[in-house]
Amino acid sequence: MLNEVLAEVCRRYGARLAVADRAQSLSYEELASRAGNLAGQIPTGARVGLCATNSVDLVVAYAAVLRAGAVPFLVDRAMGPAELDHIIGSCALDLVVHDRPLPPDHRAGTSRAFGSHTLTPYSVAPRARLLDTTEVCRFTSGSTGFPQCIEFSGDAVHSAAANWMRGTGLGGDDRVLCYAGLSNGLAFNTSLLAVFLAGASLHLATGLPAAGSVVRSISGTAATRLTGFPALYDSLARRTPPPGTFADIRVAVSSGARLSTETAELLRERCGLHVSDYYGIAETGPLTFATGQTGGLGAPLPGVGLRTGAGGELLVRSASMGSRYHNAPGVFEAKLDADGYYRTGDLGHLDRGGLVLTGRISHVLNVGGRKIDPIEVRRVLCELPGVDDAVVFGAAKPGGDDMVVAVVASRAAVTAAELRTGCFERLAAFKVPERVHVVETLPRNSIGKPTLAAVRAIAGVSEH
Repeated sequence: MLNEVLAEVCRRYGARLAVADRAQSLSYEELASRAGNLAGQIPTGARVGLCATNSVDLVVAYAAVLRAGAVPFLVDRAMGPAELDHIIGSCALDLVVHDRPLPPDHRAGTSRAFGSHTLTPYSVAPRARLLDTTEVCRFTSGSTGFPQCIEFSGDAVHSAAANWMRGTGLGGDDRVLCYAGLSNGLAFNTSLLAVFLAGASLHLATGLPAAGSVVRSISGTAATRLTGFPALYDSLARRTPPPGTFADIRVAVSSGARLSTETAELLRERCGLHVSDYYGIAETGPLTFATGQTGGLGAPLPGVGLRTGAGGELLVRSASMGSRYHNAPGVFEAKLDADGYYRTGDLGHLDRGGLVLTGRISHVLNVGGRKIDPIEVRRVLCELPGVDDAVVFGAAKPGGDDMVVAVVASRAAVTAAELRTGCFERLAAFKVPERVHVVETLPRNSIGKPTLAAVRAIAGVSEH
């Protein structure tokens, strides 16, 4: 289905600009042609990992995989070697398109060029079947600490894009400047197929979202929409951009973590930029969009149902929901109630038409828009030489951002620097604890469990 949708929009919009980065740009007809040329390298039905930096060539690769009748698996390029190895093995990928080194395990042949990327074949057996309706797979971090592979039908992917386009007024004259990686739901759901359905243009940015670079990109692309995580807007708020910088920006979208009230107010008062919050979950797609008429995180998008369950937990159902976790049988299904509503782990409710979140049931950390499972980080720490035990938690920085903190028990002569180096070798960089405190023993309660309040006191941080 998705290949047919892309083929149709490319025919319809022809010579219009489809996608651009700093190095190149393609019209819709050029995108279709480039994708068609590459599709011959992909066997029908193959499972193809896409693990690369945002670029025109990454979009071409995605379209080429769909054109070949294969299934793209969108992988965060920041994943660590162990996580990538787990993804390749647990999902039995046949090929990986990449622009970074990959783990050697499971390699089945010689790598070759795939446009500007590298195509590496893998061989994994046995392999579980994908659902017949699955057309795209994306990843999230679950309670097991390993990336979980979400299977999406073509209908779900199309619904996410169409409902975002309809619910936010995305039109053919829009130019979307996107700073989020295309493997992340923020970009995938709002700035890929949605842009193409509207006949708009997608401008991909890379690198750190420093204020000066963002301002230059807005000017160079004449962007009408800006998509990024809160760190981008925090950077803009710390600097006063030239007058008129945001004059053409009709929609600025933030997601992944709550944008601070201070940043939102500074940008609105000083620059005239209103940043809209967007709430979505990897498993369900985009759920709400905030405008000036709604409070909190905004009103539900078309095709979305929200309700409150036991204990105030937010339950959601959408036309863009995933089907299951491919590499964690039964786990996704266990998160659904009898009516098919997904248990989010968030506490929240609707207030005057807008979604308000009040907390979380689970302990998953949210740092810079990325979900981090402290169980996974603790497991990695405890596997390092000399470590007896560890507690991992989140803490607020003075500037308002969050960070990962670890207190490690060790009777050996290990240092915080050595432990962080060991984590860097096994985890994505964003999951590595920013602060590590080494102690001989952890404070414990009467039943032998670490006392979190006392552990936080060791680290010198208050309750998060």
